[in-house]
Amino acid sequence: MRSRALLSTFSNKSPVPYVPPTSGRRSSGGLFGSGQGRPRYDSKDHMEAYGNVGTLFAIVSRLSNSTASVDWKLCKIAPTARARNEQREFDQREEVANHAALDLWKRPNPFMSGTDFRETIQQHLDLTGEAWIVVSYSNLKGKRITASGPLELWPMRPDRVHVVTDSKDFLTGYIYKLDGEEVPLKKEDVIRLRMPDPKTPYRGLGPVQAVMTDLESQQFASEYNRNFFFNSAEPGGIIEIEDRLDDDEFRELAQRWREQHQGVANAHRVAILEQGKWVDRRYTMQEMAFRDLASLNQEKIREAFGFPKAMLGGTEDVNKAVAEASERMFAKWLLVPRLDRIAEALNTQLLPLFGTSGTGLEFEYENPVPADRMADSQERFTKAQAVNLMVQVGFDAAETLDAFGLPPIKWTKPPEPKTEDTSGQRTGPKSPKPDKADGSKPSEGAGK
Repeated sequence: MRSRALLSTFSNKSPVPYVPPTSGRRSSGGLFGSGQGRPRYDSKDHMEAYGNVGTLFAIVSRLSNSTASVDWKLCKIAPTARARNEQREFDQREEVANHAALDLWKRPNPFMSGTDFRETIQQHLDLTGEAWIVVSYSNLKGKRITASGPLELWPMRPDRVHVVTDSKDFLTGYIYKLDGEEVPLKKEDVIRLRMPDPKTPYRGLGPVQAVMTDLESQQFASEYNRNFFFNSAEPGGIIEIEDRLDDDEFRELAQRWREQHQGVANAHRVAILEQGKWVDRRYTMQEMAFRDLASLNQEKIREAFGFPKAMLGGTEDVNKAVAEASERMFAKWLLVPRLDRIAEALNTQLLPLFGTSGTGLEFEYENPVPADRMADSQERFTKAQAVNLMVQVGFDAAETLDAFGLPPIKWTKPPEPKTEDTSGQRTGPKSPKPDKADGSKPSEGAGK
């Protein structure tokens, strides 16, 4: 019995089962379940919110545009690598100018540029928490050729990708679904990027899922404001009639009311009702507090992304120092993590597809964090003071400069300090005596 359990442990490719023991189970294309009584959203809803809520559009478009515009290089892995995002390391690494992987990243497919492709996958990541890329190879007589590496990269909509899971093999492949058509994909043909979902290792979870209710509230508030002007500039009311109306009388009353009171041009027009009574059921815009609701929802959306307010164009309470700090925070805490996720996918999932030609290489991006001039100036001054102290106690000047990361500087002997004689007068080089009025030099004994 014990040997059977041990054999089962070695045959199981996953230490613990992540799904029930049903082979070939397909996971949902969207989120797994929500609370009782709450609407169930999927990845399609998250992407549609991008075009319906202005605050979300501004944040995601800024993130995707900024991420896609960063320059990339293919470099040889340094023997002793420093911090990933240190600009000095990026500049000093040996760059590989020609490689199929670099060409593919610059032009992923015939219909998309590299910038367009990167912006698309970043939109998917920020809106759904995951991005899927299908790899395409060349074919010869119906047989796929993988020796030379992939030829094209194509983004896939997250709501159309379904994961095929297994309790032992963890993940066996993917299925792309569209209007009843299913395209099976091997797991090695798909590159996935995701913000980890704590409920499942197969799908992603992004900021939009956390504020989907607030996004809907802001969208509904905007639609209510629009309908306020369409419906006679009033939210509406009830017309009470004591006697029952036949169909013709009902249609005539409804038609007259629409013609006389519907639309902004007929707002606040006096209503004349024959044998009817108007019962007001309206709420004022102040009572609905839509302005406060919209501001609150915008704040929640920004908090979910950790997005600086100044980067959305807000100018109140923003000066030059705040604007520069917001720009550095945006690059350091928003762009760098997104670029790191893309770089990791390229280095661990894409480059191995090129076989031995991709070994020892690594994609690296240019550091997007702008320089802090004041902090850099203070840092240089502190280093210069430290170098001065170390040189005074006997350390080699050139080696000390290199240790502190300062450039080599030609050293010259400083001038000798001036001293005072016993009479209290400052001594030093004698200045020449002034010429006489006729231009002749004074004699040596002059003035004696």
